[in-house]
Amino acid sequence: MKISVITVTYNAEEVLLRTLKSVERQSFKNIEHLIIDGASKDGTLAIAEEYKQRVSYDVTILSEPDKGIYDAMNKGLRLAQGDYLVFLNAGDCLHAADTLSVVGAQNISRTPAPPHPRITSLPAVIYGDTDIVDDEGRFLGHRHLSAPEKLSWKSFRRGMLVCHQSFYVRRDIAATIPYNLNYRFSADVDWCIRVMKEAESRGLAMVNTHAVLTDYLKEGQTTKNHRASLKERFIVMKHHYGLFTTIIMHLWFLLRNLK
Repeated sequence: MKISVITVTYNAEEVLLRTLKSVERQSFKNIEHLIIDGASKDGTLAIAEEYKQRVSYDVTILSEPDKGIYDAMNKGLRLAQGDYLVFLNAGDCLHAADTLSVVGAQNISRTPAPPHPRITSLPAVIYGDTDIVDDEGRFLGHRHLSAPEKLSWKSFRRGMLVCHQSFYVRRDIAATIPYNLNYRFSADVDWCIRVMKEAESRGLAMVNTHAVLTDYLKEGQTTKNHRASLKERFIVMKHHYGLFTTIIMHLWFLLRNLK
């Protein structure tokens, strides 16, 4: 089994190195690392090139102007060759040295749920939990939304229960589902839901590792654009779950945050 780690960068010299080191220290070595850069003007590419020369696994660096983070992610989808892929953006880290080994251990054939009970196949999605870290990589706390025991596309009615960076997808499925560039901040939510819908339509399993998989940098793009992200996420949820359900769930979100 090979895992494609896709890292999107733009002027990320201050945070990229710790992301790269978290991949480099993995005990699991059947990796390809795709670094998709938006034509950075700082030292990002020099850091990436030095890393490429240092490690023994395949590293691909693509640097060119793009239309934003989700356009860059689509480039990663097209280039990836692994059996599973995950997006680990600059500043985010694999949680422990055995993280990819934990993910790889879930890569076994399972009997999916109906309507395809006689088909056995590899899981469509392997997922886990997330910790939040600051700019220095220091632990701030567990992500307030935790991964459910059983995941389905309907789970995200209650919010994005699995962080994008802790959501490993079979490449043959992921490659057929590009990010919707009409969304600026919440295309990852939409993408995860569409992936899970496809998994369910094929009767494929989604497997919980019961492990923290990612250290997520608190000040990501979604955090910096919080209000616009919330508005866009409402549109995404309305598209998948309907207006009534989305309104009810947002009222519940409000009450939850008041506690």
